[in-house]
Amino acid sequence: MAVGRSAALKVDWTKIGTSLGLKGQTAAALAAFKKRNDDARRKVQLLSDAPQTVNFESYRSQLKNQAVVDEIENHFKSFKPATYDVSRQIKAIEAFEEQAVKNAQETKGMVDKELGDLEKTLKNIEEARPFEDLTVDEVAAARPDIDERTAQLVSKGRWGVPGYKEKFGDLSVL
Repeated sequence: MAVGRSAALKVDWTKIGTSLGLKGQTAAALAAFKKRNDDARRKVQLLSDAPQTVNFESYRSQLKNQAVVDEIENHFKSFKPATYDVSRQIKAIEAFEEQAVKNAQETKGMVDKELGDLEKTLKNIEEARPFEDLTVDEVAAARPDIDERTAQLVSKGRWGVPGYKEKFGDLSVL
């Protein structure tokens, strides 16, 4: 059990959320679990620091009515702590664990899909021809909206591209 405690102390909770890219419900569930873990650890620490023996002789020497001390000592010695059935809590923890694993697998699936898309995009970028080697037909095939916009400008009688003169200057003097 001491090994479990030392391993639990070494968990870097902030790093888990950021390194896995957890968001939404999964991140909230992890934060709630961390809070419960911290609360439980704090309670265990308080209880382990509390004194566990009672010095009844000290009370007998301070009080005149020693019958009260004897009665309390008898009750203390005959006290049996209640046992609780924790199977319900264990089932709840197992259900939480199953949900957390399911959410982690969903997150992993989304991350894997996004990585695949990014790898495809990177491959397309690496294999793309330089802009200078492209023809007008290839650009028009890739972006049909350019042809549509050009047709619209021509139909309105505008033969110039808006902003062209400001960017490249007026070559009509030549």
